[in-house]
Order: sequence, then C-alpha cells, then structure tokens
Amino acid sequence: MGNFVDHVKITCKAGNGGDGCVSFHREKFVLNGGPDGGDGGKGGDVLVYADPNMHTLLDFRFKSKYTAEAGGNGSAGRCTGKNGADILIKVPVGTVLRDQESGAVVADMDTPGETRRILRGGKGGWGNQHFATATRQAPNFARPGMKCDVHTFLLELKTIADVGLVGYPNVGKSTILSVVTAARPKIGNYHFTTLTPNLGIVRRYGKDIVLADIPGLIEGAAEGAGLGHDFLRHVERTRLLLHVVDISGSEGRDPVADFDQINTELASYGELAQRPQIVVCNKMDLPGAEEHLARLRAHVAPKGWPVFAVSAATHQGFDALLDETARALETLPPIVHFEEEIELDETVIRPDDYTVTCEGGVFEVQGAAVERLLGSVNFDDDESVNWFHRTLRRTGVIDALRRAGAREGDTVRMVDMEFDFVE
Repeated sequence: MGNFVDHVKITCKAGNGGDGCVSFHREKFVLNGGPDGGDGGKGGDVLVYADPNMHTLLDFRFKSKYTAEAGGNGSAGRCTGKNGADILIKVPVGTVLRDQESGAVVADMDTPGETRRILRGGKGGWGNQHFATATRQAPNFARPGMKCDVHTFLLELKTIADVGLVGYPNVGKSTILSVVTAARPKIGNYHFTTLTPNLGIVRRYGKDIVLADIPGLIEGAAEGAGLGHDFLRHVERTRLLLHVVDISGSEGRDPVADFDQINTELASYGELAQRPQIVVCNKMDLPGAEEHLARLRAHVAPKGWPVFAVSAATHQGFDALLDETARALETLPPIVHFEEEIELDETVIRPDDYTVTCEGGVFEVQGAAVERLLGSVNFDDDESVNWFHRTLRRTGVIDALRRAGAREGDTVRMVDMEFDFVE
C-alpha cells in the first residue's frame, strides 16, 4: 500500500483583499484636489482541477498547505491594487472534498478536466474616493480589505468504475480482472496480494465497462479490520457489484457463509448491501465446486440475483457473465455523484455564519463572519461606524439580537468590543 494514498487532509486559504488607500490629490495650482485613494485588489481564489493523469493523493503527503496570493493595496491617483493570483490544486478524478468542520461535501471532482472554485478571495477595500459626499468632501478613512480564514478539507479518492469486484481475499478477483480486461494486477496465492484498487476496461456490444478490483474484505472490514475499511469507499460509486466467491471452498471456508459475511460488511459500511449484485462462483475447476454451487444457488434465489459459474484458471464461463453485466448496466442509474452540500463563500454574511447568546445580561455575537466585519471598520471615523451599523441591520444581526431579547441600552459584545444596543 506504500505509494497508494486515497485519503488526506489539507489546509487552504484564499487571498486576503488589499486595503483601500487614503489619499488626496496634490497638484500645483489645484487648491482642493479631493480624495483620490484607490481600491484594494481582490484576493486570489482557491481552485481545484480534476487531473486525469493523477491516480493517487500521494502528492498531498508532501505538500498539504495551500495559500492564494493576497490582493495589492490601493494607491494614490485612484489606482486599484493588483488582484491576487489564484492557486490551482490538482486532484485525481473521483476525489470528493469535504469541509472538516461540518463534514459537508464541498466538491465532487468526478469529471476529467473539471475546475471548481472552493474558496473565493477576499474583496478589496474601498479607497477614500468612495466616501466623499456633498457635506464630507475630505473623508480621512478607507475600508480595509476582507481577510480570509484558513479552512481544512478532507480529500477522499473514490474510484470511478461501473462494476466493483468484491469478495474475500484470494477468491480470484484479480485473476478474473486479468482474464476479462487488459489489466495486469499483481496475482499471488496468498491473502491481500491486492493492496490497491485496480481498474480494467472491457468492451461489450460497443460500450466500455470499467471494472474495479477492490482489495479483499474480511469479517470486521467495516470496523477497520484487514484492508476493507480503507477501500470500501471505492465501492461507493459502482453501479453493480460482482460478488466473487471461492465456490470450491479450497481454503476450508464455507462459500455460503463467505457470501453472507461479505454482504454483512457491505451493509455495515452504508447502503452497499442494496447495490445490485451478480454472484460469480469462481474455481469451478476444483473438486467439491458442484455441490457448493447447488447450495449457494438455493441460498441466493430469494434475492433474485443471477449466479454464474466460472473458472478464471481455465477462462471458462465469462462470455455469459459479461453479457449479463452489460445488460444489467443498461437498466441501472449512472455512477453516483456526491452533491455539493455547502459553499464556502466568506464574502457574504449568512444567518448561519454567526450565533447570538446571552450570559449575565450581556448579548454576545460570535462567528468568523463577525470578526471579518469588525476588521473592515474604522471606529475612529463616524461614517465608517454608521456603515457598520447599516451592515448589521442589512445582514440580520440586529433582528437576531432582538429575537434573543436585546432591548435599548443592553450591552452587546463582538469579539473584544462592546456596544450599547440601539433599536
């Protein structure tokens, strides 16, 4: 398993917005040039690219921190600061990104060549040119750029395949893959020969079918025993399972008991036991196979799953199996796509971005969005403070305080600042 990595943790930060500039036009013979401070530039975004040439998350073991470039500060002469450069993170096709804090899916990179934005860069602050009015012709303040937080993401590589080969170790899954496709997985007569998922493609009736050989499961796989816990995630996207059983019982195990145990592990991991299956009885060339086959057919019959007897050693029985596989796939829905559950956009304040609590008569507003808002205010300037109050009303913070019981004159605390509540 040395060089195959399918789950990692990384930290990402979008670029901070550049600060607005406080400046006044200075020119000979121009008495009052007026404010001409430029705006700050926008911070760089964090982008993710589904690279079809990557097959593992190994690279992230060596580099796990990614920061986009900050926007440049504004300058005199109404000059806007430079926008920060985006940062592009390449991941294998099939990678699912989750926000560590909430566990929600941020992006499912299941389309080769797809690029998604997972973090938006901070907005640049306004220069003082924007704050000039008829009654305030020389505003001595500008707005700072928006600061962005560090986010931690969990990356999981979930193999994209139509069909997954599952079963106990050493039942012949890798051999079957090598027989029906051009794949050449490592094959050996011992448990856990396969340490990573192997993919192969078989063409049937003009259509390509992608098969994944999943490392062998054992009892307790869903709880982490053996290698199953690490690789059950690769079965999640498959539309159909080929459940391979050593029908000869060559290792002293009962094929029927093996069949039930693997389905128990699939059910323990999630809803994989409900995935359609074709039961593949391998090693029909060995003694005792016929009697076990009759027992297993009777056992599987109530489920309605087809049973095929094959021999990977003699290459027999695979035409009928592949025909049924192709027919079944025609009736099944497409490969599972994990829908985006959350969008991490720090440039807006949503009701779920902050919380309002009351303790000892003091109402406290907490949340990263509130901290970013406070960082945008110049409390030495009345107009900047007025903008702050208007923003609290517009984003619903005042209404949330009122619902929590705040009344005129009550104390409101935000981070390390305290205010009197004003209706």
